[in-house]
Amino acid sequence: MPETRSDLTSRETADTGPGRTTVTVRYWAAARAAAGRVEDSVADVTTVQQVLDAVLARRAGDARFERVLAISSVLVGDQPVRRDAFQTVRVSAGDVVEILPPFAGG
Repeated sequence: MPETRSDLTSRETADTGPGRTTVTVRYWAAARAAAGRVEDSVADVTTVQQVLDAVLARRAGDARFERVLAISSVLVGDQPVRRDAFQTVRVSAGDVVEILPPFAGG
C-alpha cells in the first residue's frame, strides 16, 4: 500500500476548485533561484513523481532547473522522500512539497 500524507491543512489557491487536488511546491536556495520564484501550485496530481513532472513541464528545456531538481532532496511536509519512492508516495490536497538543494553550512 502506498504511503500517504493527509495531515496537512488544505490551502486555497487559484488552482483550487471542486474535485481538484492542489499541492504547493516550495523551492529553497538554488532551487528558488533556478525556478525564479518561491513556490508553485500544481493540480490534479497524486504522487510525488507527478508533482515533479508537473513543475518540470512548466520549465521544459530549462537545463538549470532540471539539474538542480535532479540533485535536490524532496520532502512532503516534514517527511523526506527517497528517490526510489517518488512514484509510490502519495500527495493530498493541501500538501506542501519542499525542494531542498544541497547547500554548505551547518
